[in-house]
Amino acid sequence: MPNRLGLESSPYLRQHSANPVDWFPWGEEAFARALSEQKPIFLSIGYSTCHWCHVMAHESFEDGEIAGLLNDNFIPIKVDREERPDVDRVYMSFVQALTGQGGWPLSVWLTPELKPFYGGTYFPPEDRYGRPGFPSILRSIGKGWKEDRRRLEEHGEALVASLRGRLENKSGERSSAALAEAASSAFEACFDALHRSFDPVRGGFGGAPKFPRASNLDFLFRCAAIQGIDSDAGREAVALAVPTLRCMARGGIHDHVGGGFHRYSVDEDWFVPHFEKMLYDQAQITVNALEAWQATGDGRQIWLARDILDYVLRDLGHPAGGFYSAEDADSPAGNAGKHAEGAFYVWGQAEIEETLGTDAAFFSSFFGVQPEGNVLSDRDPSGEFSGYNILAQTRPLAEAAREAGLEIETASELVAHCLDRLRAARSKRPRPQLDDKILTAWNGLMISALAKAHQVLQGTASHAGTAYLGAALRAAEFIKREAFDQGRGILFRSWRGARSSIEGFAEDYAFLIQGLLDLYEAGFDARWLQWAEQLQAKMDELFWDSDRGGYFNSAAGAPDILIRLKDDYDGAEPAPSSVGAMNLLRLAATLESKGTAYRERALRTLAAFEPRWSEFPQAMPRMLCALELALQPPRQVVLAGDPASAEFQAMAAVLAERLGPHRSVLAADGGPAQAWLAARAPWIGEMRPVNGRTTAYVCEDFACRSPASTPEELRQRLSAGSDVNRV
Repeated sequence: MPNRLGLESSPYLRQHSANPVDWFPWGEEAFARALSEQKPIFLSIGYSTCHWCHVMAHESFEDGEIAGLLNDNFIPIKVDREERPDVDRVYMSFVQALTGQGGWPLSVWLTPELKPFYGGTYFPPEDRYGRPGFPSILRSIGKGWKEDRRRLEEHGEALVASLRGRLENKSGERSSAALAEAASSAFEACFDALHRSFDPVRGGFGGAPKFPRASNLDFLFRCAAIQGIDSDAGREAVALAVPTLRCMARGGIHDHVGGGFHRYSVDEDWFVPHFEKMLYDQAQITVNALEAWQATGDGRQIWLARDILDYVLRDLGHPAGGFYSAEDADSPAGNAGKHAEGAFYVWGQAEIEETLGTDAAFFSSFFGVQPEGNVLSDRDPSGEFSGYNILAQTRPLAEAAREAGLEIETASELVAHCLDRLRAARSKRPRPQLDDKILTAWNGLMISALAKAHQVLQGTASHAGTAYLGAALRAAEFIKREAFDQGRGILFRSWRGARSSIEGFAEDYAFLIQGLLDLYEAGFDARWLQWAEQLQAKMDELFWDSDRGGYFNSAAGAPDILIRLKDDYDGAEPAPSSVGAMNLLRLAATLESKGTAYRERALRTLAAFEPRWSEFPQAMPRMLCALELALQPPRQVVLAGDPASAEFQAMAAVLAERLGPHRSVLAADGGPAQAWLAARAPWIGEMRPVNGRTTAYVCEDFACRSPASTPEELRQRLSAGSDVNRV
């Protein structure tokens, strides 16, 4: 008989609706039951595409005996971390403080008052290697609750007090000079940490497992932009970031057949991935690849960005415009229908030979395909990939072409043709489950990626920017239509057939505002800038910490949140305050003639997190990017003319040709949009085309160089200061 989770919209919760565990969703019904029965809560947090969540579900939550232990002694609650990141972060912080590590599935035991007293991540179904399994832990905690409840409650109180203590440090006011000095040290320390941990052979930072942590590459490209990509320091930063992307693109973490990237690799070679695909990874790696092209001009980075975006548009796009969250790691394998990790993605040699015929030998030599499979047992301890191959480029294409007696252009075309045929063959397999909820925050990241792709690609031979801009516009329109309450001015967290009841969190506002600012600078439609201004005001109202600065994850007054936390780690997703600080600085440069209120709030945000980014700067590389922007003079480029004209677009394309200092880009179209901008920043009001031609005004610290009316003149203004006039 299905439990309560069958009534939920979350794909993750619905996956557990047939468990014999008497699951509750997070909410008042569960809390009231725990209080009335005076039972502890067992809280299990995960997400629908999480491999180890599936493992624990099959081993423990589908087991009748274990379910009996849970039902008799606890109030079991399931939470989708993607729907409730606020709940996840509170209890993840507790488990990390308790055990020194975290991850999913997250398993936490709480008092009826929601205070945690014990926790961990994955627990096996039996005792192993001298360590207790899940049933033993359930029995022990159940016994302890009955016999020594006060001790457990006191332990929970102490841990909660410790977490609250982390929030008590007040940030002081910082002068620009003091902030600049601290920033300089933090930048140098972060760069040194990345340089020391860089893997010069395989790319990336540190050993196994390896994650595509996009914020690290964001930071390195900002370092290159600050120093100049032709400087020694700029080249060194690029030499850490670009090889990392190349190694990722060659490895098994990259889906060579279908495009896009898996979540992370279990090894140091980017070879054996956990196969789930997350929307936020696709968005952020796309931006990394586009900035790599801006820094190097290497066309392979354009190819990589398009590879990711084409996958997202094909497989993660909702027909009405938004983007789905993820695809699962597991899928049915073989005729028995049993689910196995990576079953959709791995290949037997016989299947490759049957599909590719005479081209199989060349393809196999390039992608390391072996008759017995290419995954060594030390990287596959459970034997899931025995006899199968994970596709990864094991040698340079030129070498494989030379060995096969082919010209490199011919070899490249052959590889593409083989991948097309394998994609067609793979399409007949059962697909991994699609997590088809549409999250506001992750769609904001995807809007940014698509907008950036339009900006960068519109000036290249591989131009596909118009299609990407159209996709970004449809996504923004979808979120505004389906996940925004115009009357209250608030965002909602997600949509799956209908808008969820969960109101948006700080990351939903921060990531979407960033996407809207990027969308404005890609297409110059002022309605997106206007909506960004509105959402920033609401974000400040709901999440701003007026005492210490920065943004809480959740809004004030939530009865089911034990502690209001502020993220201080730019991990798989950047912290809301990191993105929020950058948004504030961009709004200051765009909507205020001297950048007063926005800028002051940005500086307070940066100061609030100074203890973190000064002591452990590699924890917050995205905030360091905002810090760099705060310490630079405001830079703008105003394009005066018709945004729909070819000459306007040609001038806009120049701005994305090379990696450089961040500049806000504005359109002075001579109509209502320019009047709206001028009401906030009066200096924009007088900017007009010169002699009827699209004209660019390059400004720094509210002083503008002489107008440019051709792409070449604009390039000159961007690279050298001359004829500066105060505005």
